Amino acid sequence: MAKKFPKHPSHPERICWGCDLYCPAKALACGNGADRTMHPMELFGEDWDSFDDRFEPPAVDNAKPPTF
Repeated sequence: MAKKFPKHPSHPERICWGCDLYCPAKALACGNGADRTMHPMELFGEDWDSFDDRFEPPAVDNAKPPTF
């Protein structure tokens, strides 16, 4: 089972958020690359988890096939 994703960690810059391991930023165990994955709070601000409340997906017409 995956670990619960923290919405507002106290020090998100100390952890890599790229997988369920949540490794320290200087000791990436998953081999994800050389850089750590940032927490959404670092990218989008403190209210990152309320973006879904304001988002309304566009209406999709499934009757027509896509044209390329």
